[in-house]
Amino acid sequence: MAKGYSARGGFSGGNNNMMRQQQQMQQKLMKMQQDMAKAQEEVENSSFSASVGGGVVQATVNGKKELTNLVIKPEAVDAEDVEMLQDLVISAVNEALRQADAAMESSMNSLTGGLNIPGLSF
Repeated sequence: MAKGYSARGGFSGGNNNMMRQQQQMQQKLMKMQQDMAKAQEEVENSSFSASVGGGVVQATVNGKKELTNLVIKPEAVDAEDVEMLQDLVISAVNEALRQADAAMESSMNSLTGGLNIPGLSF
């Protein structure tokens, strides 16, 4: 039999190498988790604004998808056409939310290399 080989364990030292690789992988995963948490926090602390209707309605959201500011210029207010104002507000808020989503996705993709990791959502 070859020196360092046992029928049960294969070549000696193989287990140590595998354990070392596993530890290195765990360290890399922990670093990635820390980087992702930091990136998520940065996006959550950011603001995203969108304006519609030629700038008469502007909505600002944070990365946590919370509406933080809404500006409606007086010229947008028409008692005869409340539905238009409602549509403008909805459009501005939705666009700002899309920007926040895109920033989070971009931030996470830069860390994961675009991998689709099951159970991980942004």
